[in-house]
Amino acid sequence: MAGTHDHVEGEPLRLVALREAPLSVDEVFAAVGDDAAGGTALFVGTVRDHDGEGRPPVTALAYSAHPGAEQVLREVAEKVAADFPVRALAAVHRVGELRVGDLAVVVAVSCPHRAEAFAASRRLIDDLKERVPIWKHQTFEDGTQEWVGAC
Repeated sequence: MAGTHDHVEGEPLRLVALREAPLSVDEVFAAVGDDAAGGTALFVGTVRDHDGEGRPPVTALAYSAHPGAEQVLREVAEKVAADFPVRALAAVHRVGELRVGDLAVVVAVSCPHRAEAFAASRRLIDDLKERVPIWKHQTFEDGTQEWVGAC
C-alpha cells in the first residue's frame, strides 16, 4: 500500500500512491512543479469531526482500500492527464487509522493556465472519490459506527 510511482521524464503523472504514513502537502506540491505551468491547483481533504447534521461527533476513522485501488487511482489520473493539458499531476490518499485533522487525500495538477488547472484538479478529486475503491469506517461519540462507500 505504500507504493509510489516515480516520475518518468515527459510523463505528467509524477506521484500516484496510497499510503499508511501521514501525507505531505509540500511533497505533492513539489511533485507537480513544472516551468511550463502557469497554474497549479492543489486540493487537500482532511478528516473532520462530524459527518452529517444532527449526528454525534466522529471520534475515530479508518480507510481501507481494495488491493487494486492504487491501479484504479493511476487510471483515473491518466484519464485526467489525457483530457486536460496537464503538465504534471500528483494524487496521494491515506489508508489506515486517521485522527480528526489528519490529511486524508492530497491532489495537485499543473497546467499552462489556471482555469485548466482548476478544472483538471476538480475532475481528479471527483473521479477519485467516485471510482477508486477506498472505504471509510467511522466511529461516533455515541459508539455507533458506519461504513461509507468509495471516498
